[in-house]
Amino acid sequence: MTRDIQPILDRALAGERLSADDCTALLESDDIARIGVAADEIRKRRHPEGVVTYIIDRNVNYTNVCNVVCTFCAFYRRPGKPDTYVTTVEQICEKIDETIALGGTGVLMQGGLHPDFGIEWYEELLGTLHARYPEFQLHCFSPPEIHNIHLISKLDYEEILARLKAAGMSSLPGGGGEILDDEVRRRVSTKCTTDEWLAVMRAAHRVGLRSTATMMFGIGDGVEHRVRHLQRVRDLQDETGGFTAFIPWTFQRENTALGRRIKEEPTGVDYLKMLAVSRLFLDNVEHFQSSWLTQGLRLGQVALRFGADDMGSIMIEENVVSAAGAHNEADEKMLRYLIRRHDLESARVCLRNHARVPDYASAPRLKTRR
Repeated sequence: MTRDIQPILDRALAGERLSADDCTALLESDDIARIGVAADEIRKRRHPEGVVTYIIDRNVNYTNVCNVVCTFCAFYRRPGKPDTYVTTVEQICEKIDETIALGGTGVLMQGGLHPDFGIEWYEELLGTLHARYPEFQLHCFSPPEIHNIHLISKLDYEEILARLKAAGMSSLPGGGGEILDDEVRRRVSTKCTTDEWLAVMRAAHRVGLRSTATMMFGIGDGVEHRVRHLQRVRDLQDETGGFTAFIPWTFQRENTALGRRIKEEPTGVDYLKMLAVSRLFLDNVEHFQSSWLTQGLRLGQVALRFGADDMGSIMIEENVVSAAGAHNEADEKMLRYLIRRHDLESARVCLRNHARVPDYASAPRLKTRR
């Protein structure tokens, strides 16, 4: 028997803040329809203009060299391996030129934790790009990368981020969050801890950088770990107000060591419930993004009825998640079509069909009316 969730939903709709116990009850409930309707209502109240946003950009993964081991990652290569690479500045500029030609306004730039790259390497890269493309948004370097610079350069997070901002960095992506609970993190990765991830974000917000927050679930985590993750994001947002959007997605298992061990993976219903509960619990976060890249375009469309008000990017290029099996693609025409055509009936159809199958931040968003 599961708990009656209607009193919880009523409190959320009345503008009351939900507790961790409330969040747990919602995530344990099978009543996805009522949870989704409540999340959609909160979304409409927060964004009554009826607009869904998206961006044209690309992910530039500047190196796959990484000195930590994450069992959920199929992208990284250990230092010294023959298939490692570092993208040159000129190659990155070619990618930016192509992005601008397609109407793009920014790049999300992340890479492995390279053992030789200190603060000066990143400053030189950002300085060169910012000088050549002064209006272009550089949404760069996740908390684990900032922590890696800290270990190499022996500087505190605030000094690192202040220097990167001065060099041209526009905002910080929320990558490397996975599940913000060390009970889970220690089992799947050797990179930064929960407190270190949060400390990097706190420092970024203190120096005037905005960032996104993310969650990748389905890596051996339980409901209690997901609730702690949401609570930690909400607490930091209360403190700093620096998160612009929250983006949950499910673990992509293909070609990963962890994927060979995980017996069950989250379904589309699990994803929609996580998104909707996030909208209800994270009452201090403005935007929620649909992860069509990992969930597919149709389920990504349905997410717009489960609390999401942003469709992310057309993703001209992406290498990390695709290495783990996410091969969904979209162009601007497709995203606009999905935004304009989604409604409750299409949501029901997509949910029925799916049931049969076991850096946003400061960049200008394009708007499409629902």
